[in-house]
Amino acid sequence: MKTNHLSTVILAKNEEKRITDCIKSILGWASEIIVIDDESRDKTREIAEALGAKVFVKKMDIEGKHRNWAYSRAAHEWILSLDADERMTEELKKEIAEALPANPKFNAFTIPRRNFIADYWIKGGGLYPAAQLKLFRKDKFKWEEVEVHPRAFLEGECGHLKNDLIHYTYRDWADFLRKINNQTTLEAKKWYKLSLGNPKKARYKMNIPHALWRTMDRFIRTFIGKKAYRDGFIGFMVAYFASLYQIVSFAKYRELKNRNKGKNAPE
Repeated sequence: MKTNHLSTVILAKNEEKRITDCIKSILGWASEIIVIDDESRDKTREIAEALGAKVFVKKMDIEGKHRNWAYSRAAHEWILSLDADERMTEELKKEIAEALPANPKFNAFTIPRRNFIADYWIKGGGLYPAAQLKLFRKDKFKWEEVEVHPRAFLEGECGHLKNDLIHYTYRDWADFLRKINNQTTLEAKKWYKLSLGNPKKARYKMNIPHALWRTMDRFIRTFIGKKAYRDGFIGFMVAYFASLYQIVSFAKYRELKNRNKGKNAPE
């Protein structure tokens, strides 16, 4: 069932191995397919264009700003935002196709996601259903334009879809660690910049006791509170990696402070 007035916007970088499956999951269903390529060094652009997608090349600087720019390229009222590691299911496509023509009172919808490590579906640890706001009216939604953990700003009400989006979150444990490494670098930069403008708040939030407490707290909340233990050893590793986020961010923050004494905030 083809959807009218729906643009699908896909963010991608060096995704030649996954972009095909992502596009094929919406091919013939979405009215418009747009790929925003973050200066890939592989064949991501060529593959996307061969499948009929419109491709724009833009280097990502600030995540929220990049996403807002990407959505501004879309021609239609409704936007479905995807990453190259996500796949639409037939059930979800049918649900969306039936919901939009009904002229819903909602200006956006969250979609539940099945998150995977390799081919394992993680059901605990807060990774399922892990619903995210992925479908929205173009003129009613935007992201906060910050580097890490941007907030969503929506004008009006948000509905909730029932069928799952497939998300191949991590290729393997090495990929999991690479993503933590990237995210903690951005987190450290955020706190270092804050320390220049509001040192009192930075000292309160980014110190050794607080970092150690947050490390332990994240593990307990993820493994026990969010029931990662249901996934056995994989659940333990998910909780353990989650617990590393705060302490690694703090270590990088300290490193930045020492490296940039007397200098301006890092780019």
